[in-house]
Amino acid sequence: MKTRTAVKDRLFRMATGAHRALFTATKGRVLGRTLGMPAIELITVGRRSGQERSTMLTVPVVDGDRLVLVASFGGDDRHPAWYLNLRAHPTVRVTGFGTTRTMRARTAGEEERAALWPRIVASYRGYANYQTRTTRRIPVVVLEPVTDVDA
Repeated sequence: MKTRTAVKDRLFRMATGAHRALFTATKGRVLGRTLGMPAIELITVGRRSGQERSTMLTVPVVDGDRLVLVASFGGDDRHPAWYLNLRAHPTVRVTGFGTTRTMRARTAGEEERAALWPRIVASYRGYANYQTRTTRRIPVVVLEPVTDVDA
């Protein structure tokens, strides 16, 4: 089982790296959308290393200036590293939609998650399938712009 997990993790890192390289080289013109959803590069601070970490993610819900992410990890029983990192360090950078901006991340509460989940699944039905693959409650993350007052 450990071997399967290691292979999955390695494939995930390789795919993310390739996506990031193409996204960055074309300024988002290529792979700026994935599975019909906008794609972003999320920069977090590593919870243990303190170093910046980057991952490519889809945004199933854009709600004004808020972005909604799903920490599904494809239905794995583990939380994705980016989610663990932003829980420890909620100030993140997001590149997408033609800009880079600083945002504050938070996990949606149960009521907010319940309101967002149907919109998430409407954007990409695979999220509902991911939830059936795991016993953990897949977190919904809300990114909100950092204002001058927040800084």
